[in-house]
Amino acid sequence: MMKNTLYLKFIILYVIFGFLSVFTISLFSGEIIYNSLEESTADALYTQANLFSTKYLPKYFSQEATLADTTLQLDGLNSHLHAFAWFIDRDGNMIASSQFSSANHAPSHIKDFNPLESTENNHGPYLFGDYHGYFEENVITVVAPVTSTFSTRGYLLLHKPVSDITKQYNSIVRSIYLMFSLIYLFSFLIFLGIHFLIYLPLRKITEAAKQYALGNLDYEIPVYAEDEIGYLSASLNYMSSHLKDMEDYQKKFIGNVSHDFRSPLTSIKGYIEAISDGTIPPQLQEKYLKIILFETERLTELTHDLLTLNEFDTKELLLNKTIFNLHEVIKPTAASFEGRCTTKHITIELRFPSKPLFAFADRSKIQQVLYNLLDNAIKFSPEDSLITIETSERGNHLFVSVKDHGVGIPKNSLGKIWERFYKTDFSRGKDKKGTGLGLAIVKEIIQAHRENINVVSTEGVGTEFIFSLPKGNTDT
Repeated sequence: MMKNTLYLKFIILYVIFGFLSVFTISLFSGEIIYNSLEESTADALYTQANLFSTKYLPKYFSQEATLADTTLQLDGLNSHLHAFAWFIDRDGNMIASSQFSSANHAPSHIKDFNPLESTENNHGPYLFGDYHGYFEENVITVVAPVTSTFSTRGYLLLHKPVSDITKQYNSIVRSIYLMFSLIYLFSFLIFLGIHFLIYLPLRKITEAAKQYALGNLDYEIPVYAEDEIGYLSASLNYMSSHLKDMEDYQKKFIGNVSHDFRSPLTSIKGYIEAISDGTIPPQLQEKYLKIILFETERLTELTHDLLTLNEFDTKELLLNKTIFNLHEVIKPTAASFEGRCTTKHITIELRFPSKPLFAFADRSKIQQVLYNLLDNAIKFSPEDSLITIETSERGNHLFVSVKDHGVGIPKNSLGKIWERFYKTDFSRGKDKKGTGLGLAIVKEIIQAHRENINVVSTEGVGTEFIFSLPKGNTDT
């Protein structure tokens, strides 16, 4: 029993996709996002600190703003940036701080204050930590100088809790995981689409291939779509139908060959045994030897026709195309039937145009076509009748017509006369020697030349076969 390996592979790939996505987000995106948030927050703090220390705080030293005004401005900065704001002098003594900073015990003096500390520690424009133990949690600290009368009079320190960055980071990560969950859900819908639109039809196609391999050519794949899979299913259905027809044809072909070989062989065997054991007296042996010879010729003709058709089936037939006078092929072929025509008092009339017609084809194969058509015409023509062979020229093609006034072909048989071994009921009673391969050979030869042959027949009136040939160029 076939395992659902393809289906299992889809599921495994889907699970691996989800696992790798979560692993990638948690391992790489977290650190990248956090570092990016930390740097962007520090840059924003540093920018705001420099702007504030340049625009507002110098007014304190020029006595344009009171301490209360300065404290109020620091409270506004604290509210806007959610950062503790300290305004100190050059020695680290606290001048003013935001009220929120006071609630967290802003020191009156910063011990060992160094405005270049972040640069010396290679932290860039900010410091990371508890800032000398003044905070119980980690903060990002930026320092901006306050300049008045062309000299540094103090510094503005902004401390932003890292917990704010962590909250922002968690919010972003939650959004990423939510987005991934939605994408994973949508990818599951895609997986379902693949299951119903690709996997299930492929299973039906696989089952069909299995049935065909077991010889069940009646199995048909249901076709519901007009896409590539639907086209493949329809093609397989057509192939199975064609194979079934081929199988039926093969059985019929073998049956016909067996029948056509068995009958003469049985006759030959029976007559030879009768002659050898004395059942047939010597004075009658010549009669039965002629019957044996007739049956032998029938077998020879059947074998020759089968070999001819085999050349077409195996595609080993190579046409030896030359330019030749079509009339010079028709005349000797018609003359070869003189004996049979004399016996039945049949006249063959040749109707040729005044100028010769040159064809570009395989001369011997065309002669065989003419021979088979004439043989059929004579076979089914009554005594004292006329057979006409007429040639004409239209464009780049030559046309040959072989017309008789015989029994004609029934309407229900017109589409079958090209089939191998097919004989109408009338021909089976009329002709014992025919193989039923003559017209099949004719059609194969004409089609090998990439030309056409047609038949027009009326029962009781006669039959006309018309085939075309490529015109030969005789100008050069």
